[in-house]
Amino acid sequence: MDSLSQIVLGGAIAAAIAPAGHRRAALLAGAVLGTLPDLDSLPIALLTDDPVALMTMHRSFSHSLFVLPWIGGLIWWLCRRRGGRVAQAPARWFWAIQAALITHPLLDAFTVYGTQLWWPLRPHPTMWSSVFIIDPLYTIWLLVACGLAWWWRDRISAQRALLAGLVLSSAYLGWSLLAKMQVERVAERSLAAMGLKGAHHFSVPMPFNTLLWRVVAMTPSGYVEAEYSVVSDHGPMAFRGYPSQVQALAEARDIPAVRRLQWFNRGFMRARMREDGTLVLSDLRMGLEPDYTFSFEVARRRDGRWQPIPPVQQPWQAPISGWSGLRTLLAAMWQRIWHADARPLRSVLVEEPAATLERVPGAP
Repeated sequence: MDSLSQIVLGGAIAAAIAPAGHRRAALLAGAVLGTLPDLDSLPIALLTDDPVALMTMHRSFSHSLFVLPWIGGLIWWLCRRRGGRVAQAPARWFWAIQAALITHPLLDAFTVYGTQLWWPLRPHPTMWSSVFIIDPLYTIWLLVACGLAWWWRDRISAQRALLAGLVLSSAYLGWSLLAKMQVERVAERSLAAMGLKGAHHFSVPMPFNTLLWRVVAMTPSGYVEAEYSVVSDHGPMAFRGYPSQVQALAEARDIPAVRRLQWFNRGFMRARMREDGTLVLSDLRMGLEPDYTFSFEVARRRDGRWQPIPPVQQPWQAPISGWSGLRTLLAAMWQRIWHADARPLRSVLVEEPAATLERVPGAP
């Protein structure tokens, strides 16, 4: 999740656990602890300049449920040795520190990026993908709660505000999982009707909400994509098909960068071969067709074989820019949420041939 959400979550949960007389200190300490795991980018950047490594090592050791309790225990021990508030209420502060740290990766796991909760073990990164990385309806309750707790300090009303903020934000996460279950049921039925039963797929909410969702499924020749509103859509999903260089991806599967990305994003990749023979892989989980946030040059065709090259990240070409573009996106999303017959978001942001935009089920 975004930094503000992690700051207010860490602050709220630490202040709710710490003694009332320590509330402001706990708000500040929790905000710092809630940010701490994301500082892993600094040591990673010192170790490598490989963009694939930078992406796939983020949210690893610093987000591990095997590592963070030890870090929390060390911080608590050092603070207790120095005396002060932690020494005055060691048990309460121990759990405040632990909760502020551990809730960070758990919240991150609700996004689509992927969080390595079990590092150094090697399962696929956890991606429940039920909330967008920035969602005001999650953050606002915690932000208000922290503000009231800072103002009311040690009053009982401050504790009630913190608990209310934590309950409401957690309830929103629960709603996001229920909405995702509905989307998944419709997606599986729609894919089965297209002859893609059991197709490898994922669903993720569109920016800033949990009412409009994007579903992507992999096919033998590429992938299909659809939008679904839990408010206005009631029939099967209408998928649009897109090609991918699946044969090139299969041939290059043993190249280290390709293998690393396959593990990290569970195979949700578009493969594209440029005219110079360079293989470019794009993570389909983040972005909008055809512009994806993470795209990497990973291999080049030489003498009929794929040869590894030092990975190069391509600049992200955002489909919108500036306030006018954001307003266009938000207006299109609002229409799509409430009207099933509204134009697909991609057709609003990107011009493409009309045949590609037809909202009819079908694989590429």
